[in-house]
Amino acid sequence: MNIKNTITLSDPYLRRAERLVEDGQFPSVEKVVEAGIDELLRADHLTPEQNDSVTRMGDEIRRRMELPKDQWIPMDNDTMFAELKERIYRKIEEEKNGL
Repeated sequence: MNIKNTITLSDPYLRRAERLVEDGQFPSVEKVVEAGIDELLRADHLTPEQNDSVTRMGDEIRRRMELPKDQWIPMDNDTMFAELKERIYRKIEEEKNGL
């Protein structure tokens, strides 16, 4: 059931919503607003930690720091990419040979 309502958007939000409609991403400004509300409702089901990309990035950094030191790639700018390439090729060969 649709209920008619009137809302007021500040100029920047209205311009952004209209651009989304012009770009064909939404059929109307009303659908842009509905999508924003849907996103808020979905976000409500997540804890702030789950919804926080910075926290997830920190978790990934901590996970990688727990790897054994022999799995780390040295950050020597002169050799880093060559060593990374070598590791990738070695891994591909190991997978080909079933190791």
